Order: sequence, then structure tokens, then C-alpha cells
Amino acid sequence: MNMESNENKVMLIFSAIVLLMPIWLIPFGASYPDLLQKFAIFGIFAIGFNILFGLTGYLSFGHAAFLGIGSYTAVWSFKLLSMNVIPAMLFAIVISGVAAALIGYVSLRRTGIYFSILTLAFAQMSYNLAYSVLTPITNGETGLQLAQGDPRILDSLVGNVAATDGLPSTTLFGLSMSGYSGFYFCAVVMIFAFYVAMRITHSPFGLALRAIKSNQVRMMYTGFNTRPYMLTAFVISGMYAGLAGALLAVTDPLAGAERMQWTASGEVVLMTIIGGVGTLFGPLLGVVLIKYFENIFSSFNDQLLTETFGFLPEIFVKPIVSVVGVFVGDGWHLTLGALFMIIVIFLPGGIIEGIGRIQKMIKNRKEAQLSSGSAQAQESL
Repeated sequence: MNMESNENKVMLIFSAIVLLMPIWLIPFGASYPDLLQKFAIFGIFAIGFNILFGLTGYLSFGHAAFLGIGSYTAVWSFKLLSMNVIPAMLFAIVISGVAAALIGYVSLRRTGIYFSILTLAFAQMSYNLAYSVLTPITNGETGLQLAQGDPRILDSLVGNVAATDGLPSTTLFGLSMSGYSGFYFCAVVMIFAFYVAMRITHSPFGLALRAIKSNQVRMMYTGFNTRPYMLTAFVISGMYAGLAGALLAVTDPLAGAERMQWTASGEVVLMTIIGGVGTLFGPLLGVVLIKYFENIFSSFNDQLLTETFGFLPEIFVKPIVSVVGVFVGDGWHLTLGALFMIIVIFLPGGIIEGIGRIQKMIKNRKEAQLSSGSAQAQESL
């Protein structure tokens, strides 16, 4: 009962933080819908990846394959069935889960670095298939897009296909999925995805996964069959990635092979490690940090930096701009790389570990003040 109460409090606070992002992110210049949607979508991607990597310790370098599969499936749903996002999301989750079951069945025959290399190989195979071999399905390098002549069978049956000059837009029973309405839809989905991940983590299934991470060999020696648990975790993680891919198509109805590249898989690994592997909130913090850098720091140029440091004497402005300019704009990856090195070296547990250290420091200081205060009171007596 106590754990359930704590979970309800966590969900209430988490939901409030997420839903109020358009307000409290205004001072950081990150309250516009496109960036907020990325926070929510890649948050789902990272939450699912953390179910595999954080709970079992199995590092996959190929999760972008499921992200791409989810996007392609969603766009085909828009083209063939309806612009309603619900069928697209359901099909994306199912197809991604099937693909994860097939890839996981083969990849989980190996552990450690061999598992990671296998997942990377499958992701690159998927990328090359989407880019060239499966061109009739994926439209190759151009990417899969909507067209005015798409059948959209379900929309046609209910008379929702209107003759317009532009391309149709995604909807949730008539509600447009662009702008802030698109963000709030993605945010609600992320909140639900977070709740499911929290329940998995605190369930007996999650306990078994953490035991596998602790010592899989010892569990196997006791007669415990770990493969079904590992495969289930892999499939669930792939379904999360497929859902994130579908939401990418919901907010921007197109799908390209670039979403399946190894760099996309590496990005979610960075997000999870920077935030804190195996923690519930860590991957989300990593998502916010990396996507903020990608969209805000990358937009800085010399003119903007000059205006920013304009309050300084003119003799200092140009040298400062020349130095800072290396780490922003096109060089924002340098800032991210330096940050990643610092966290890995000094905070192996990620940002969450840093927050924990600060809390512990404050607690110890308060205890020291209380003990010194009580000692002085006793001396005065």
C-alpha cells in the first residue's frame, strides 16, 4: 500500500511537470511546440531503451531500427487507412514488437559486446533495406510521404476525405496533431509510457530482470531460464521505440531511412548514460539535455553571441565570441562530447547520481548543524 501511494505521488508530480512544460521552459527558450514534441517522443524512446539496458544490462546499438519501423508503419497507416493517429500507433507497436521478437531471438543467443554488435548489424541491415532494397515500401532515399491520391479507406467510408489542394494532416478524432495539441497528445502518451515502465520496474518481472543484470550465470545455474525474460524485455523495449517512431510520424507525417542509422541508436545510449542508467527519471533528463543542446545551442551564431556578450567592453567581446563559438552552432557536438566525458568520469551514475550527491550533502550539513546545536544546548545547561 505504501509503495502504491508513493507511485501515485510520483505520477502526480511527474504529470504536472510534463504538462506544464510550455510554461516553465519559457525562460530557457524551449517552450515552442516542435521542441516540446521532441522531448516527449524521445522520452518514450529512452524510457523503453532503459527497460532493456537499465534493468538487464544488455546494451543494444540497434534500437533505431524499431524507431524507423514504427515511423514507416504509421505513415502507411495514414496512407492506406486513416489520418487518425490511433490505428497508426497500434499498428506501429505491433509491427515493431514482431520485428523485436525476431531480432531479439537471434541477438540474445549472445551476451556482452557480441550482443551489442549483433543488434548494430541488424540495425544497419534494416537501414540498407529501407534505403535501397525495399524501395517500393520505403520510397528509398526520398522517404515515405503522404500524397493526395492515397486511398485512406477508413476515412473514405465515413466521408472524411475532403478534396483540398494541400496534403492531409494527422488528427485525433478531428483534433489536429500540430502545434501544442500535438505536444499534449505526445505528453499524455509519454506519461502513460512512464507509468507502465514504473510498474514493470517494481513488478516481480522487473525484479527478475535486475537479478539477471546482477548475475545471469548464477541464476542459470540454479535452473532459472533467463531467455524468456530477456526476450520479453527486448520486445517491450522495441515496442516503446516503435511507438516513438509512430509519434514522430504523427507530428511530421513522413518516414526516412535516416531514422534507422546507427547514430540514432547511439543517441539514445548517450541520453540514458548521461541521465542515469537504470533509473526512472535519468533517461528523461538525458533526453531534455541532448535535445536542448541540439535545438538551442546549435542555433547560436557569431551575431547572436556578439549580442549576448554586448554588455562587456568591446575589447573583450570578439575574443570571447571566438572561443565560445567553437562550442555552439555547428560545434555543439563538442560541448556534448565534453559533457559526456565529464559525467562518465566524475558521475558514472549520470545526472541522477549528481542530484543524489547534492541531496546527501545538504542532508549531512543539516545533521551537522542539528548535532552542533544540540551540543551547544547541553553545554549551556
